[in-house]
Amino acid sequence: MSQAPEDSGGQVVTPVRVVIALCLIAPFVAMLWVGSYAKTDPAFIGIPFFYWYQMLWVVIATALTVVAHQLWRRDQRARASQKGGAGE
Repeated sequence: MSQAPEDSGGQVVTPVRVVIALCLIAPFVAMLWVGSYAKTDPAFIGIPFFYWYQMLWVVIATALTVVAHQLWRRDQRARASQKGGAGE
């Protein structure tokens, strides 16, 4: 009899893992889409848009990475408790 992917220890795509992937991919997409921020206006406290937009993404990317890490840890704990609970 074949085993379910979760039982065989293989990687499973879950909604939480999709959110994790989106959190990690979003900063790359934002920075690679240069046409969206290659301009000087609107300036923020005298800093052209091109620069402050990129600096803002440093903060956003950090926050998204922390969120992804916390979601990953929660997902791993849930999977470990499932495996531990199924064997008892």
